Amino acid sequence: MVYMSSYQRRAHAQGRAYAARQPRTAQSKTYGTAENGISATRATRAGSGTHRPTSHKAPKRSRRRNGGRRPHRVLKWVLGIFFGLFGLGLLTGCAAFAYLYTTTEVPQPEKFALAEKTRVYYADGTTLIGSYAEQNRDIISCEGLPSYLGNAIVASENRTFYTDRGVDLKGIARAFWNNVTTGTRQGGSTITQQYAERYYLGETTTYAGKAREAILALKIAQTESKDEVLCNYMNTIYLGRNSYGIQAAAKAYFNKDAKDLTLSEAAMIAGIIPSPSTWDPADNAAMAKQRFKRVLNIMEEDGYITAKDKAAAKFPDTAPVAQQNEYAGSTGYLLDMVERELVQSKAFTKEELATGGYKIVTTIDKSKQDVMQSIGDTRLSDMPETLQIGGIAVEPKTGAVVSVYAGSDYLTKQLNNADQALFEPGSTMKPFALLGAAQSGVNFNTLFNGNSHQHFSGLDAEVNNALENNWGYINLYQATANSVNTVFMNVNEHLTPQRTAAIAHEAGITGDIDENSMYNVLGINALTVWDLAQGHSTIANNGVKNTIHMVDRVIDSNNKDLYNAPNENERVFDANDCALVQKAMLGTTTYGTAAGTSTMLGRPVAGKSGTANDEKASSFVGYTPSLLNVWAIWNPDKDGNPQVVPAFSGYGISSTGYPAHLFQEYMSKVLQGTQVEEFPTAKDTGKIGGTDGTWGLGKGQSSGTTSGQQKAETDDNDSKSDSSADGKDQSSGSGTGSSSQNTQEFAQQCLNNPSYSTECPNNPGTNNGGTANDPSNGDDSGPSYDEPVQPDEESPFAPGETYSYSTTE
Repeated sequence: MVYMSSYQRRAHAQGRAYAARQPRTAQSKTYGTAENGISATRATRAGSGTHRPTSHKAPKRSRRRNGGRRPHRVLKWVLGIFFGLFGLGLLTGCAAFAYLYTTTEVPQPEKFALAEKTRVYYADGTTLIGSYAEQNRDIISCEGLPSYLGNAIVASENRTFYTDRGVDLKGIARAFWNNVTTGTRQGGSTITQQYAERYYLGETTTYAGKAREAILALKIAQTESKDEVLCNYMNTIYLGRNSYGIQAAAKAYFNKDAKDLTLSEAAMIAGIIPSPSTWDPADNAAMAKQRFKRVLNIMEEDGYITAKDKAAAKFPDTAPVAQQNEYAGSTGYLLDMVERELVQSKAFTKEELATGGYKIVTTIDKSKQDVMQSIGDTRLSDMPETLQIGGIAVEPKTGAVVSVYAGSDYLTKQLNNADQALFEPGSTMKPFALLGAAQSGVNFNTLFNGNSHQHFSGLDAEVNNALENNWGYINLYQATANSVNTVFMNVNEHLTPQRTAAIAHEAGITGDIDENSMYNVLGINALTVWDLAQGHSTIANNGVKNTIHMVDRVIDSNNKDLYNAPNENERVFDANDCALVQKAMLGTTTYGTAAGTSTMLGRPVAGKSGTANDEKASSFVGYTPSLLNVWAIWNPDKDGNPQVVPAFSGYGISSTGYPAHLFQEYMSKVLQGTQVEEFPTAKDTGKIGGTDGTWGLGKGQSSGTTSGQQKAETDDNDSKSDSSADGKDQSSGSGTGSSSQNTQEFAQQCLNNPSYSTECPNNPGTNNGGTANDPSNGDDSGPSYDEPVQPDEESPFAPGETYSYSTTE
């Protein structure tokens, strides 16, 4: 009433002031500038009789007044249209609001308990892998709950809860403005709105959904008391650890009933409500403590607790996280990988996946997954219990992951062997340097010194091949097939470690690769099976990179697409350069370290084996044009430190052949009955010795091919070029003469025909490893060409030759 009286007094005073004002006379009117007004006044005073002097400016004043009507008319039209449209929009909005208000039903509390699970399916879209959240919910009465429990939630989520009408218009406007101007997703919801949102689930991600949520909140605020709303909210909200409602959360975090929660425990739970899965103290203790302190500060400010209560409250200890039964067995890895992929893509949060009721269709092929899981789970009798196995199969043309071997039971071991556990990939990194040689214009028929005991710039220690084998003069095809370290160290010396690392990263590998170490070409930096598959899939797809992924699409309950797999198809390498690498890797599965693999599978197969330094891990990468498969084994101790992989079941000194065996077993099953595919034809237009003539033995060498290999296309001018050898290292002579010409000719003869001389590195009658000068340097543990393994024998190389390793290969 006081405010009304004051307002009336001001209005009355204003009325009197208006009545006291006198209308302007001709004497007081002024037009134009102040000077014109003064002149007019003076003229009036000077006038006499009935005659009034006529001002020559009067017509101008008249025209000016008449001319000013047109802008006024335009302004009136503009204002009329504006207010008309505004009124129409207002009426439309009111009508829409009235319709939504009358048609929106206030849900009963028990409807909240029926929220849909988010389900994950295999690639067929019908076979279920599992689901997120078992809807662990226990609706309880709020009578008997300590008052500080509800007050902690109000302090954390909606300080005006007890005074607002269920909707915070300022908060909605602020959130809308931030969403429009910054592109971020920000909520402006009261507790009542959040309570309403739980009913509509995914619908409130749109502005129309938010409007419906606000209307529902208004109706709820009119039909339920604040205590009822708060109680229903506490019974329906998701609080992490697969718990819905405060009772389930109290059990999950503190192993007690909600009525027994302390102030500290209530404040901790209330603090993490916006992001319970991310801010769980078990995952992010720092953020959980920060939110805990915030809740207590607000509770003290708003009078819910005293300063003494706040000081006495200490951050509580929480119970260990209990794993869901849904994650038991190998499917737990799939569910976890799918969740991480979607969260890392920033398309969804953990809370949205747990409560959204979505349908997630993966790229995992059920039949291929069963085969891979069975192969990985098979443990040989003498295999060390600590030995770990990881595997993955990818379609390079799309990036779709069709199967993974991450472990046998997620509840027993959460560390994922497919995309989390690390191992040294060894020589499976060499193809990236080989690609660099192709990019540098090096013809793959260029001869290199393949002997052990070599030194390279910047390194004090000598570099050796596996078993210190000496391969003599070999080209890049044979060096790739037999994984000759010294040749690839020479390549890396020309290419530089920085470029080799860059190529691997361009192919899609995200792990760290030492750009300053010459040894990075030998795979000294730990990677995951997933990372290795990503890099090789780009080469397998002829230089086109696709991000490998496990999720094909996500749809809501109305079959609306919410997410689709990335489809980049980014060309990062020349197709012919990749075809050359593929051609070199075909030698691995025919006459190289995995000889016999191609014959066994009955189709061309590109491959590359790898052994970590000191035999602490081994791996194999292989593929057809449509399917890439990677397997790796490593042997960590109880603290995760890598240990030597011991020999078992006849798989060599370091069991390097076992990943190749796993590859053969998997591919033989999943490729059965499929069409045989050919790799693209590679055209080697590079120069012998490289464009600068310094690679390998230099530009003066003859071109040639390795035994059992198709003749590579070479430049005719190169094959007829200068016959003088200016290579960097020709320390091992040919045994047929001291001149470089004789050395090159002898090497060429050995390449064309391994039986040419007993001094040829690959002479069928001698053990591999003898130099051209001294065949006695051979090693009996090398491949024996006169004693091939029979097809029915258990060997990763059957039928064909055996091969074992003792150092990085």
